[in-house]
Amino acid sequence: MAKKVALLQGNDACAQGALYAGCTFFGGYPITPSTEVAEVLSIELPKIGGKFIQMEDEIGAMASVIGASLTGSKALTATSGPGVSLKQELIGYACIAEVPCVIINVMRGGPSTGMPTGPGQSDVQQAKWGTHGDHATIALVPASVQEIFTETVRAFNLAEKYRMPVQVLYDEIVGHMRERIEFPEPGELEVINRAAPTVTPENYKPYDTSFGDVPPLAGFGTGYRFHVTGLNKAQDGFPTTKAEYVDAEERRQISKVEKDEARAVIEKNEEYLVDDAEVLIFAYGSTSRSARYAVNELRKEGIKAGLFRPITLWPFPEKRIAALGKKVKGIVVPEMNLGQMNLEVERVVKGTCPVLHLGRVDGEPLNPGQIIAKVKEVK
Repeated sequence: MAKKVALLQGNDACAQGALYAGCTFFGGYPITPSTEVAEVLSIELPKIGGKFIQMEDEIGAMASVIGASLTGSKALTATSGPGVSLKQELIGYACIAEVPCVIINVMRGGPSTGMPTGPGQSDVQQAKWGTHGDHATIALVPASVQEIFTETVRAFNLAEKYRMPVQVLYDEIVGHMRERIEFPEPGELEVINRAAPTVTPENYKPYDTSFGDVPPLAGFGTGYRFHVTGLNKAQDGFPTTKAEYVDAEERRQISKVEKDEARAVIEKNEEYLVDDAEVLIFAYGSTSRSARYAVNELRKEGIKAGLFRPITLWPFPEKRIAALGKKVKGIVVPEMNLGQMNLEVERVVKGTCPVLHLGRVDGEPLNPGQIIAKVKEVK
């Protein structure tokens, strides 16, 4: 039986991916260039008994998502860079309280209001460090309409599996372009639900590490009562200032994402003509589409270029980039900002090869010709 296909906008695909993953709640506030995600879900969620709410601002939107998730719903919000800035305090709350949720950021230029209708990739470090304090981060960067669908599903899976907020970053170009998409059949893509407690309500502790780095999470209204706070807390959820508890909690929350077995699940990359590459292009999102074309053109000229495309941006693919840095003459990092992921590549390469940055922040996409010219600067 032929699959259902459609010519779909990226933001529409995001909404459809959320529904496939089992999303039943959206709380948001209109902002260019992400508004279509909210528009689609405002129509589709009521059809399945889900809830859509437009809040008074981005702060309230994030608060509603946390509240919905704590009742057991798979919850989503969609915004752009300025909206993520407003959400940061509550993103931090979701991190420390370990509340699963998904945040869509359709990136545009900045800072502040910047260029609302133009593309940008200037929120990639914000995704990692936007909220204060040490915390784990998962951020995904799809590069096509089909991939927006599948990575939105994966974002919900990772949020539920690791009990934390997960961000999906794609820029205005991919959010507003239309491409052919094949809809997977129900059950074709894995859909993960959070682990439910196996103990009785009177014995339940929301941060009981005897179950591992990711304790089971009960839903409010299911007979379980527990305390949720933005303070450091003990296993029962109530605040503590005991040094050994605070240290252990923060290290556990980071370890659940950063340890090798977790990275093996979370990290996802595409490598194109990398095996024999002498120059590596590190590119993500819509810029990777120009980079792939550039690789093909450079190969025609006899220049052995290859593309490394992170689909998971955080955790950063440190070991693989460090290994590739020892094999190539240089790495070129094109991105629609003035050097954010370039700094990460430089950090992990540690001087084993030159790292050349190509940035653009004028509201126009990087084109293959610009990337080709930068690759030719590698000696």
